[in-house]
Amino acid sequence: MKYYRLKKQSDFQKLFTAGTRLFSPSLTMLVRPAKKMTLGISVGKRHGKAVQRNRIKRLLREAFRMAIGEMKGAYAVVLLPKVGEKYSFHTYKEDIERMIKRGRL
Repeated sequence: MKYYRLKKQSDFQKLFTAGTRLFSPSLTMLVRPAKKMTLGISVGKRHGKAVQRNRIKRLLREAFRMAIGEMKGAYAVVLLPKVGEKYSFHTYKEDIERMIKRGRL
């Protein structure tokens, strides 16, 4: 399944105000039903310099792409990584899959 990127500040704001929050040890996921599958990622400066933040975003996009097949329907999703010492693809993928199952998406 294909997903689109969430880019507008107003779209992010809708999710922050009216989205359902799902939590895991490494991520917070904001979810809201939508017409098409969209993904937004918000990584703050406390995660490190630009190189580190961009790596986190790449890992999250790929983990979401691999886990998206389990979702039933279309949702707008924002992923917020938590600050940690280690950022791994495997951890992100497992946490996203676990949140999808827990949230019954």
